[in-house]
Amino acid sequence: MIKLENIHKRFGETEVLKGIDLDIQQGEIIVIIGSSGTGKSTLLRTVNFLEQADEGRITIDDISVDTQKHTKAEVLALRRRTGFVFQNYALFAHMNARQNIAEGLVTVRGWKKADALKRAQQILDDIGLGDKGDSYPAALSGGQQQRVGIGRAMALQPELLLFDEPTSALDPEWVGEVLSLMKKLANQHQTMLVVTHEMQFAKEVADRVIFMAEGNIVEQGSPQDIFDNPQDPRLKKFLNQVGIE
Repeated sequence: MIKLENIHKRFGETEVLKGIDLDIQQGEIIVIIGSSGTGKSTLLRTVNFLEQADEGRITIDDISVDTQKHTKAEVLALRRRTGFVFQNYALFAHMNARQNIAEGLVTVRGWKKADALKRAQQILDDIGLGDKGDSYPAALSGGQQQRVGIGRAMALQPELLLFDEPTSALDPEWVGEVLSLMKKLANQHQTMLVVTHEMQFAKEVADRVIFMAEGNIVEQGSPQDIFDNPQDPRLKKFLNQVGIE
């Protein structure tokens, strides 16, 4: 069980998150949509303390952390239960694909290097990049780099995978391979919280779609509810803008 309670975040005078509450069930795929600058990515980043919320509580299973008073150990424990997939891949340039995936197993999980590299190769096989283990990020396409990024997050078998616009930095021809890997993970009942502009992915894969505006969750429901029967005028306007009538 994953729970966000009363999450607030300001940058200077601007309040970007205005008291967000969200419960996520195990195996649930939640997609967050909304215009740029509505706090979607900030919310995602507060879940594992990439951004520290100013107020609120985050719970993942047996770890519950108060964002105002917590220890480093609590934050580390929380991070160990999450995997984060960045917009710009964020791979280590001096490591090949296999080493990139193995790194977290060694540093976070304490695995022996040989075991970690073996597991990393299995993951590469699983994500369709079995022959790219010795390739460095510079020699991989954007789509391949992002798949390695997802593989790296998967390696830690997190309770929750966080995706921050994983396709928005990609050339159009590489988007499909990343989305299909995400669909594969969804079919394996990996709990996922995804910020994306890919409405088709939200329609096809999400169990629940959340529409954010002005730092609030404005409307949420099944893809059918959100896309076929939107209630809030801001959601209707947003769907018109992205070409979904």
